[in-house]
Amino acid sequence: MTAPPGRRARKKAATRQKIADTALRLFLERGYDAVGIRDVAAAADVAVTTVFAHFASKEALVFEQDEDFEQRFTQAVTGRAPHEPLIPALRREVLALVRHCTAEGAAPIWRMIDGSPALRQYEESMRLRHAESLAVAMAADPGLARTTMACRTIARFAIDAYSLARAAADPDAAVDEIFRMIEAAWEVTGPGE
Repeated sequence: MTAPPGRRARKKAATRQKIADTALRLFLERGYDAVGIRDVAAAADVAVTTVFAHFASKEALVFEQDEDFEQRFTQAVTGRAPHEPLIPALRREVLALVRHCTAEGAAPIWRMIDGSPALRQYEESMRLRHAESLAVAMAADPGLARTTMACRTIARFAIDAYSLARAAADPDAAVDEIFRMIEAAWEVTGPGE
């Protein structure tokens, strides 16, 4: 069992969340390009250096759950039950993330992201990083016995499944359709040498 975080960790997490919530509110109210880091710091009542202590860039403020999402993808591989097939575990995690990102109130955030070249570019680099982390976790699992290329390809498909399904009219149906294709691709790769 994991010990609960200490007071310092809780304060740090609360400050981080306050900054992210403040930034998102300002971005949605004024427009992403109209808000600077100084504006966010002032509204959150923290120093600019505090903002940068928690977030590497302005774009990272929008994708404040980036690290959590990346860990969730790799945990779908490393945390699955013994002998549980990989693809259903990945499907379950992708579906949970899609549902999170299509929940009520998410549409204005995605419109903002879609309307900003900087945010679209950041999201693309984030997806590539998540796919690489997922591929590394898959390749490290001796029970999966697939080539590095097969792991990288399926990881990219899974990350793209999240993005495609999030934008679909029926996200759940999209996840089902996409994962039938991913399952078939995984089966075709067979065990690696």
